[in-house]
Amino acid sequence: MMNKLIFGRFIPGDSVIHHMDPRAKLLLSFYFIGIIFIANNWPTYVLLFVFTLLAIKLSGVKWSFFINGVKPLIWLILFTVILQVLFSASGGHVYFHWGIITISQLGLINGVYIFCRFVLIIFMSTLLTLTTPPLELSDAIEYILMPLKVVHFPVYEVALMLSIALRFVPTLMDETEKIMNAQRARGVDFGEGNIFQQMRAVVPLLIPLFVSSFNRAEDLATAMEARGYQGGEGRSKFRILKWQARDTWATLAFAVLTAALIFLRA
Repeated sequence: MMNKLIFGRFIPGDSVIHHMDPRAKLLLSFYFIGIIFIANNWPTYVLLFVFTLLAIKLSGVKWSFFINGVKPLIWLILFTVILQVLFSASGGHVYFHWGIITISQLGLINGVYIFCRFVLIIFMSTLLTLTTPPLELSDAIEYILMPLKVVHFPVYEVALMLSIALRFVPTLMDETEKIMNAQRARGVDFGEGNIFQQMRAVVPLLIPLFVSSFNRAEDLATAMEARGYQGGEGRSKFRILKWQARDTWATLAFAVLTAALIFLRA
């Protein structure tokens, strides 16, 4: 399962999405997550899915990466959907009612909408990380947060922490997979027993994973000190971000999408 988590992985490519300014991709990704909540009927969700699938097509990344990225989170999504279906306010035809549990037409529709929102958010966020190197994301975050320097916000340090976190998500997942394979070779079955027994089987993974993470963090800190890292103040930039025409066109496309969503709202 660990090797199917694609968040934080970068896939090199030569598509128009890959060559966009990371600031544009980051801001538009957050903007897309925000306008998802404008959708409240089938036409609006169909439009959002068509827009997302078109963006994936333009990126040149294989569809299987996104499908495999959703699979590890499917149980969390279904759990949220079930809660929405069973405990949402009743509306329309009521199919089942017992105590505080009500399954109604409105609850089922809202459950489907919640499922669509999760999938859209996962697709767009993974599209961002799959097409943007972690260092470029760090630069984009640094530029976006730059106005907060006025209030002495540690912009450079926060950007560095986020960059390192994104960079080491795949590494930690690979390390977890190695530990699980080593323990499987010693007879551990992570899929055996009930849910509590499976959770108990995962506990032995935590100690070697934490030890490995702390050792890697110490090695990284030593390497940074050896190279004279003293924070971001006064440092020159090797990667200069440039806003280009494709970024403007992408922004206009999101503006058109927003107008269409507002027009199609029920």
